[in-house]
Amino acid sequence: MTELRLIPPEEFERAGDDLGLLADMCRANALVAVKRAGSGHLGSSFSALDIVVHLLWRELNVAELGWEHPDRDVFFSSKGHDVPGLYAALNALGVIPTERLLRLRRLGGLDGHPDVGVPGIEANSGSLGMGLSKGRGMAWAKRHLGRGGVVVVMTGDGELQEGQNWEAFASAAHQGVGNLWAIVDRNELQSDRPTEEILGLGDLEAKLRAFGCHVEVADGHDHDALAAAFAAMRAARDHVPKVLVANTIKGRGVSFMEHPIALREGGGTYRWHAGAPDDESFTRAHDELVERIRQRLPEVKLEPVPPLDERVSLEGEPESGAGMRRAAVSDEYVAAAYGEELLRLVEEHPELVVLDADLASDCRVRGIELEQPSRFIEVGIAEQDMVSMAAGLARQGLLPVVNSFASFLASRANEQIYNQASERTKVVYALHYAGLIPAGPGKSHQSVRDISLLGALPNVTIVQPTNAEETRALLRWAVEDADESVAVRLAIGPSPRRVELDSAPVFGRGTTLREGDGPTLLAYGPVMVHEALVAAETLALRGVQLRVVAMPWLNRFDTEWIAEEIGTLEEVFVLEDHAPVGGLADGLRRALDTHTRVTAFGVEGWPACGTPPEALRAHELDGVSLAVRIERALAVAVET
Repeated sequence: MTELRLIPPEEFERAGDDLGLLADMCRANALVAVKRAGSGHLGSSFSALDIVVHLLWRELNVAELGWEHPDRDVFFSSKGHDVPGLYAALNALGVIPTERLLRLRRLGGLDGHPDVGVPGIEANSGSLGMGLSKGRGMAWAKRHLGRGGVVVVMTGDGELQEGQNWEAFASAAHQGVGNLWAIVDRNELQSDRPTEEILGLGDLEAKLRAFGCHVEVADGHDHDALAAAFAAMRAARDHVPKVLVANTIKGRGVSFMEHPIALREGGGTYRWHAGAPDDESFTRAHDELVERIRQRLPEVKLEPVPPLDERVSLEGEPESGAGMRRAAVSDEYVAAAYGEELLRLVEEHPELVVLDADLASDCRVRGIELEQPSRFIEVGIAEQDMVSMAAGLARQGLLPVVNSFASFLASRANEQIYNQASERTKVVYALHYAGLIPAGPGKSHQSVRDISLLGALPNVTIVQPTNAEETRALLRWAVEDADESVAVRLAIGPSPRRVELDSAPVFGRGTTLREGDGPTLLAYGPVMVHEALVAAETLALRGVQLRVVAMPWLNRFDTEWIAEEIGTLEEVFVLEDHAPVGGLADGLRRALDTHTRVTAFGVEGWPACGTPPEALRAHELDGVSLAVRIERALAVAVET
């Protein structure tokens, strides 16, 4: 990695009241933090930073009163992924230590999305659209308790596609919650496409006024304009909620990241929403920011950033111990196989329609959007609307394939999925980003409860493929052969190793990957199957021959196979890419009519944020830790 240098907190004091300079200094440090983390969100962090700096240095009282004072002003971002910029600002104010800033997306450092365990963070973010309702609750409570201070919530413009925002606006006006301020970061882009292409907002100011809000509009990078807008908001009627529509530029401060240029260079796609820049792009961006900073602060000090004490890649694997190394991360992406097969199925099946919630690139369905546009429906950031639309499509005889991140789709739209399933229609739900890994974005994105949420619904089969070939086969089965709705869990990152399966999937049956006369371990998905194999390799060195079974069927089982392969055993272990409650292990317990003891190893508590090795070790789900846990369980079984 290229050399990283950070502006220390004391240098911000020399910048004085030059808010534009302070914002650029925060951009430089946020850039370093994201580069060092290997992942993060720069585009929207940069678009929001002038506003964040203006609020924290000039407009709000929190730096003066402190982050625990009951009369403090409260500021937080509902969109959440812009938190690297906020972290950099809090570091500049001395709230977050530099050592912790440099552990962005690392275990024990800073979560990839806001968490209240970090000083200065007022609210956790989650699925988009929650923040205004949460802010209204805080503002209402302040008024009820006689406390001072306003509550300021930053939202994205694309985020306003989520209907909960408009419920919050209407309720805030009805309840007279005038100490609630909303700031819309109107940078005109969503993850990688213009907002108007995804789902246009129309006359946003008129809509907000129609919902009973006082509305100001300003250039979000002009501090005089921001000061005037905030002054007008303070002068507005006490009982009316206030909204500032701040016109901003995504990627502001780095010329080639600013969206007018970046969209042209990307052929209409914005590439700087998420991820860390490569070395060349980082150097260009950092040099550009530092040069502009030095024009106003010539002797600005830059401190070298110490190297990491372990590999930082969010896709890497550590040494496993026991005298061997883990297999290198492969170039296989099951999500890519899903997208390729889905395009083939769309071409073969005229009834197939694909729905997306502004995640076409991440969910690998952009090929359908580009090559089969009449069969692709972009609904924007609105999972509940998407699922209910899919239900309507299904009632008319079409077969919808619904795409979003598992954490958002299974939970936010659970009632809608339940309602659709009750109509006995068929919908295929693609649950991307399923499981613990990647863990850098934090708990809002790690989906470790979706199996339990969907497994409680009648008429929904849940599967998770182990490799690319099984992904294609299970998706084709879901479309062509399944007689009920199917939820397909998909890992979004690379497979840790290429796992070879000797046969096509058979309904309700697992595949034995490693024979052994010792205990049986079932696992699913590329990450946990890999860890199960590492555990088997580790135990083999100690004389224990673990049998490993890849089990893609998470709530539907072949009774004959279960009886013969599992029901004859005294004890089986299940490695869950999920919480231990409501996953595959619970399904097996219900399916077995024997005294087989089923032990689940799953994600206990809140999922850890960090690199994959860090998160897996934190939950003792990496192969080496798993081997120890199995040995321990076997010892206890012998004693009893």
